[in-house]
Amino acid sequence: MRYLCLFYLSLISLGLYSQEFTYSDSLRGNLSSFRSCYDVVFYDLELTIDDKDQSIIDSYNDIYIEAIYDFQTLQIDLFSSLNIQSIEFNNNELTYIREFNAVFIDFPRMINKGELIKFRVYYDGKPRAAVNPPWDGGFSWDFDENETPWIGVSCQGLGASSWWPCKDHQSDEPDSMKITCSVRHPLNVISNGNIISDTIIYNLSLDDMSSKRTWFVSYPINTYNVTLCIGDYVHFSDSYIDDNDTLDLDYYVLSYNKDKAVRHFQQVKPMLSCFEYYFGRYPFWDDGYALVETPYLGMEHQSAIAYGNNYLPGYNGNRGFISGLDFDYIIVHETGHEWWGNSITTNDIADMWVHEGFCTYSEVLYVECIYGYTQMLEYVKNQKKSVRNDKPIVGPFNVNKRGSNDMYQKASLMLHTLRNIINNDTLWFSIIKGISEDFKYDIIDGIDIINYINSKTDIDLLMFFNQYLYNKDLPVFEYKIQKNGREHTILYRWNAIDKFNMRLLINNGVDDIWLYPNSNWQELSLGNSDIKAFNVRDDLFFIDVKKIK
Repeated sequence: MRYLCLFYLSLISLGLYSQEFTYSDSLRGNLSSFRSCYDVVFYDLELTIDDKDQSIIDSYNDIYIEAIYDFQTLQIDLFSSLNIQSIEFNNNELTYIREFNAVFIDFPRMINKGELIKFRVYYDGKPRAAVNPPWDGGFSWDFDENETPWIGVSCQGLGASSWWPCKDHQSDEPDSMKITCSVRHPLNVISNGNIISDTIIYNLSLDDMSSKRTWFVSYPINTYNVTLCIGDYVHFSDSYIDDNDTLDLDYYVLSYNKDKAVRHFQQVKPMLSCFEYYFGRYPFWDDGYALVETPYLGMEHQSAIAYGNNYLPGYNGNRGFISGLDFDYIIVHETGHEWWGNSITTNDIADMWVHEGFCTYSEVLYVECIYGYTQMLEYVKNQKKSVRNDKPIVGPFNVNKRGSNDMYQKASLMLHTLRNIINNDTLWFSIIKGISEDFKYDIIDGIDIINYINSKTDIDLLMFFNQYLYNKDLPVFEYKIQKNGREHTILYRWNAIDKFNMRLLINNGVDDIWLYPNSNWQELSLGNSDIKAFNVRDDLFFIDVKKIK
């Protein structure tokens, strides 16, 4: 314990990143030496859920790790509202101390670089109840129309350590994972991956018969994607065939919704075909694709997507959110995350624009695929209504803090703009698919994506990304038109960050014309075209336009 305390005091001395954030934020968001000293290889999580007491009882997690360098103390994470009964290693009970939601474990000897070890954390308690899931998540303790318990969990941002002990940092995913959960019979448990065992036993802890199911995830998975769905579920299946291979499609819905779901989920296969065209093969093929009905709207849980859109088009029936179209927004958006966020994950949630921006842009490409290019432009126009420009899209690093919610629509519109700057769809779509395939199953930083795109084009895009990601304001295209006899001249410039010089299309009433503005006034003759028909192509570029009189 002395060794632990010495290292723990050294961590305190690191201080805070800014007065806006606390020591607790740093413990959660920073990849300190107590976390970077090891890599998680495998989680074997076993839980018992008591629906009557709304609690986790007699549960544990076996954590398999590889030492990155020599250490004797490491950090895992578990919310302080949950109790640790004991931590065991090689049949010995380990000492630990807790600070906020961090747990610092002291081993009785040095763990050497390259060594593979396992330790077990026994725990129980009442997990945080969701306030407004999935945005303010936790456990959703609900009942279906038949008054049968219906339970789900969502924890993106909040953290998986709100309900199970783990290394709760996006930079470290296990190579695979096993999830075993026991609940009162006849409730069913749905989780990620494939089911590998299903038994009914008498459970002493519940003092009742229980359903015990084990699920296995064969791919890397980030911790907020691990999920449990508990209820009166029925299962039906379908298949999606790609290059003479078959992807299992599994659907878990409340028993009385099966017929409705069978009809409604027919849109899944055309969507998968579109996404595979743009992004490459579905990344979790061996684990299958699943939609699981939940008491909250939705979440991109890997290979077990939470679905709560009530079998309605649009955003829970709001078709205006999807420009008046008739697809199910939750199915499309959350499935897009299988490529963007689940397969490709960022080290820090400050860079969540990679997850949410590319995923929201996947909606744009889905619309183009199903409804055509013109309708896609209308969809893009509709996305502009949701942009706030309140703060930068990229958040502060190392404190578990996201940036602006503009990481959704504004980042999508940024990508739409980038497509038109490049002005070469063959190249653009090769870049999109290249990102998806070259970074598959990787943990990355946002700058890795920026550098990748920059390397594939002959355009220096650093100031472009700086403007859209690291500054809250849109670039403003300022122009004025002067009449010289029968002809007109346009004077123009960018009002934006220093050295911003994005090229732009205008239309003189007849033809599209490329401009190359910078911060200085430039001019171009428009000839004697009908100036009333002049327009800036802001259907292709997400900018502010200001005509100066």
